[in-house]
Amino acid sequence: MNSRWIIAAAAALGLGLLTLPALRGRTGGGEPIGAKAQAIPGAAAEGPTCDAQGTAKLNFVLKNERNTPIDLSAYKGKVVLLNFWATWCGPCKEEIPEFIRLYDEYKSKGFEILGVSADDTPEQLQVFMKENRMNYTVLQMTPDFEDAFGPFYGYPTSFFIARDGSICLKHLGPVTKEMAERQLKALL
Repeated sequence: MNSRWIIAAAAALGLGLLTLPALRGRTGGGEPIGAKAQAIPGAAAEGPTCDAQGTAKLNFVLKNERNTPIDLSAYKGKVVLLNFWATWCGPCKEEIPEFIRLYDEYKSKGFEILGVSADDTPEQLQVFMKENRMNYTVLQMTPDFEDAFGPFYGYPTSFFIARDGSICLKHLGPVTKEMAERQLKALL
């Protein structure tokens, strides 16, 4: 009898965890969403866009892996893949080679990748980036920036942002090159 209760409790917990994002107004598997955010100051609606419910809040200055401040408003007018990740995250490591190829192929067309590390130190980031030959911008998370895009139910979590600042897609889990290219072709 006890094993039945344990199985029932585990099933109820699993169901609750699966439905929690929907109850909080968030999506997981790559559906378009809105976000609590404000428009990018000075962003012009140029180029293709999407039917988004929200606008990315990129009026932040975050530090990169060398503690150099990076003003995210410099990315206005570009198509941005905003990726929240960590060096200890297995699925995050899976998508990095895809991101490297994507960035090489599309950066000349106005595409940028911003990898925001959830909790790694600058020293950890420097070593990791060198070992993995990362060619795109990597930044350190701050609580305010996390609040602008979170809460996060897991890593990696990625946002595709159009040139006009619209959040076109939020995706929980690793992004494949094919998925990213579908989004990019619609936005570039």
